[in-house]
Amino acid sequence: MNQLLGNCTVVDARALPVKDAGVWITGDRITAVGPYGEIASQARAAGPVVERDMDGAFVTPGLANMHTHFSLSLPGSGGNTVKDLGPHDLALYMADGARRTLDCGVTTVRNVAEKDHADFALRRAIKAGRVPGPRMYTAGRALVCTGGHGHESGDTMECDGPVGFRHGVRSQIKAGADLIKVMISGGIAGEHEGIATPQLFADEMAAVIETAHAWGRKVTAHAGPAEVIAAAVELGLDCVEHGYQLTPEVAARMAARGTALVPTLLVTRCKEFFDELGVPEWMQCRSLGAGPRHIESFKMALDAGVEILLGSDMPPFWSFEGTNATVRELENLAEHLGPVRALHAGTRGPIDWLGLSDDLGTVEPGKYADVIAMDADPLDDTSAFRGVRFVMKGGVVSREDQR
Repeated sequence: MNQLLGNCTVVDARALPVKDAGVWITGDRITAVGPYGEIASQARAAGPVVERDMDGAFVTPGLANMHTHFSLSLPGSGGNTVKDLGPHDLALYMADGARRTLDCGVTTVRNVAEKDHADFALRRAIKAGRVPGPRMYTAGRALVCTGGHGHESGDTMECDGPVGFRHGVRSQIKAGADLIKVMISGGIAGEHEGIATPQLFADEMAAVIETAHAWGRKVTAHAGPAEVIAAAVELGLDCVEHGYQLTPEVAARMAARGTALVPTLLVTRCKEFFDELGVPEWMQCRSLGAGPRHIESFKMALDAGVEILLGSDMPPFWSFEGTNATVRELENLAEHLGPVRALHAGTRGPIDWLGLSDDLGTVEPGKYADVIAMDADPLDDTSAFRGVRFVMKGGVVSREDQR
């Protein structure tokens, strides 16, 4: 099917905006982008075309959220409800989250620990068209040491020693993992650990990274303290999640080695979310108390030139502070990055990290037609993404609000 989006401005992280633009889509990919009159003539000459008047909207690539959990279960009553779901209920719960995520304008996600390998079933269902949802790139279960961060849940796998961690990596790849997630320090949600608690020895970290890289998979690590992050970066770590306690020296080394950061700023400034889920006081105090140091750490990474990528940690679709968690996190980033770099952090940057830049991340010929639209200009104000009213993934419209 030929489709033509008109009466719009195309904005992405690659070039200057294309005003009064036309976007010609054939099947699931973009055929041409340019001045509307020129593109419309080409599309109509090729045969029947479905024309969509975008009513002056700003069209951008779909957002990419690099830290998602569709089966998240934090301590507290809300998390216990998810923990108690049987396998069939869990699959339906996660499928509903995927649908809601796509409706928010998030067309690509990186799942970094899901329960019981249900993420692989969901990924298959989305690819087959049985379930609406974003493109999923998933780590399966995160690897932890015995008793390590997140060990209480079915979304982790306990390992010990280099041999154990090599087995852990291979087991997730066998199940279908696109990347590997490893917990190398304590975190906010562990009652009997500190954020700065080291949880892997150097030979264990090396085993994870070496094995994953040998199989062509990148490794991302849940990590808080600078010393632990520094050791992993020297071993070839590809990405850091959170990075609560960086130093300028470690941030500089991350930049030099090409280690990206998904700061998940939301997790230390989301009391409303914690209250909604009944998260206990000890975790709320730890989380919110870590906020000032967390933002300092993020600024150090920014100053050092570390690649910053969007990731919410909260379920990407969750209604939070007047918008969804993905957009709220993007606004947090934009406070320091500015709207232009925030657009990169939420679109092209994640796609580059995932190795998908031939197919996604920009609005240009040859790419998949994963595009969203809103009324305000995101290059002026990132809060424009609060107004997403049109979502297309692979040429299929999943949301089109009536005006």
